Amino acid sequence: MTGKLRLGVNIDHVATVRNARGSAYPDPVRAARLAEEAGADGITAHLREDRRHIGDDDIERLVEELSVPLNFEMAATDEMQAIALQHKPHAVCIVPEKREERTTEGGLEVAKDENRLAHFIAPLADAGCRVSIFIAADRAQIEAANRIGAAVVELHTGAYCDFHAEEKFEERDAELERLRDMAHFAHSLGLEVHAGHGLTYDTVQPVASFPEVMELNIGHFLIGEAIFRGLPESIAEMRRLMDDARA
Repeated sequence: MTGKLRLGVNIDHVATVRNARGSAYPDPVRAARLAEEAGADGITAHLREDRRHIGDDDIERLVEELSVPLNFEMAATDEMQAIALQHKPHAVCIVPEKREERTTEGGLEVAKDENRLAHFIAPLADAGCRVSIFIAADRAQIEAANRIGAAVVELHTGAYCDFHAEEKFEERDAELERLRDMAHFAHSLGLEVHAGHGLTYDTVQPVASFPEVMELNIGHFLIGEAIFRGLPESIAEMRRLMDDARA
């Protein structure tokens, strides 16, 4: 399989810093434009029910000002569906969401909610949005995502990254192999495969080497690294590691 591995940069946590002071800066839309200039192939933003970081105005400005695709992460709620249908971003990624969680804790449970999710995503696909489902590397969830008509699955890499950080290398390697197998399986069903959550310079290359994976979405690490080396330089290093792994 050929083709450049795309990098989607999540700018949520620029907004987290902004909202900590209730000010107008740092501006996540400015961060998105910098990411675009630095080589990001797309921008990801998660509009949560509680608006803890990205806000409605941010989404409106991103739609208006970006020249790269916007990936709009959202829960499967009527409110978010209406916002997505209003703005019609290039892509929508359906994620699980709990108000009390710090970050997305796992993949969406598709297999037990197929009928509702199929009806939920149909208007989004009809409006021209490319629908992605954020799921664990699990065969049943991938099969369910395929049945409901998703175009893309994004495999949750959080467990793999956590095992690496905790130096649980046997578990890390087993999770990486699971991700590899499920990327191949999803591709065999005709789904486009993305991956993301928790990826760093230390963990990105094994996942980037999977030929079936077409896009990685990375945010928190890049925003944190930008404090020390600047956002363009942080993205450039991630881009280099991804390209080296793919080559």
